[in-house]
Amino acid sequence: MNTYQKKERFFLVLILGLLTAMGPLSIDLYLPAFGDIAQSLGTDISSVSLSLSSYFIGLSIGQVIYGPFLERFGRKKPIYIGVLIYIFAALGCAATTSVQGLIVYRFFQALGACGGLVAARAVVRDLFDTREVARVFSMLIMVVAVSPIIAPTLGGYITTHFHWRYVFGLLVVLALLILAGTIILLPESRPPNPAYSMRPASILKNYREVLRNPHFFIFAISGSIAYAGVYAYLSGSPHLYLEIFGVSQSQYGLIFAFVAAGLIGASQVNNLILHRYSSENIIWMALILQSAIAVILLAVYMLDYAGFYTITLLLFAYLCCLGFIFPNASALSLSGLGHTAGNASALLGGIQMVMGALASALVSFFLDQTSIAMFLVLNVCAFSALGLLSFGSRRFAMRLSGS
Repeated sequence: MNTYQKKERFFLVLILGLLTAMGPLSIDLYLPAFGDIAQSLGTDISSVSLSLSSYFIGLSIGQVIYGPFLERFGRKKPIYIGVLIYIFAALGCAATTSVQGLIVYRFFQALGACGGLVAARAVVRDLFDTREVARVFSMLIMVVAVSPIIAPTLGGYITTHFHWRYVFGLLVVLALLILAGTIILLPESRPPNPAYSMRPASILKNYREVLRNPHFFIFAISGSIAYAGVYAYLSGSPHLYLEIFGVSQSQYGLIFAFVAAGLIGASQVNNLILHRYSSENIIWMALILQSAIAVILLAVYMLDYAGFYTITLLLFAYLCCLGFIFPNASALSLSGLGHTAGNASALLGGIQMVMGALASALVSFFLDQTSIAMFLVLNVCAFSALGLLSFGSRRFAMRLSGS
């Protein structure tokens, strides 16, 4: 890093973290308002929940769309466009009079949020080497992870004391501040490339090139599968704590914050141990430990050997492992792809969303049939990621040796 980058590192990470956090913040902040939204729009909560589904669809599609734009027009212009789309869509959500309108506006709000989400990863890859990328991703996790801790409480307060429409008003204000910060503080890390083709055939060819990169394929997919455990936990933990353990809503909020703190804390410890260990070694150790914890979780729950506190501590430990896996896997997947970091970042985000949505869907689908659904999916995520990393690393080593 040069002197300017060292001096501005804090503000750079803050802006990149806020750009990354726009996506999850827009989910966590309005979840407590579902009941009020349904009553206000003359519908039911299940219909309002479709606005969450449309948001996830927008996040999945949008990330892949932005990749070529980041390569063609540089990093900052696509961010500006994305944030402006986000602002107008949030205003639409605040003003809508029908649940159908909310569903549509939420889709476009997600498309807008993707601009900053994809660009942030690309900017990090542009400005830092692989080991530094892992450290910066760890710091981004700290900014992003604040969202599920404070956003639901803040959203509930706004809904209770004002109106649910003010939730989207707050998102507009935050987006304007992020836009101003991007304009003032974020450097243009990659100039526009007028020669980059925007033809569909060329775009698909570029994405194929990224997928054929062994480092990207191994670490992007294994890291995404492992991190899908977060989505499994998000889908299954309300049933576990509210229905099985019978805690109150406020107690569940405290549990949620405690477990999320494990992810945040581990990501910061990751910064320290990167001075002694490589990203590859950290991922291996974390995945092995995560798999062991997943087995213990399933066993103690099925055999009824543990209660509330033991299960909570084990879930805390499981998410701690993800604080080591996610930043290092993301950094390694983007290594060697500096020439096409925008496409690589977009594809990485798309894979993460697909794996997360699949894990969430599996928990939701099987939860009606068995209470161990979340624990089963947590095991599938951990062991699938470990198996893919083991298999992929051996194949990669064989290719290098010419076997």
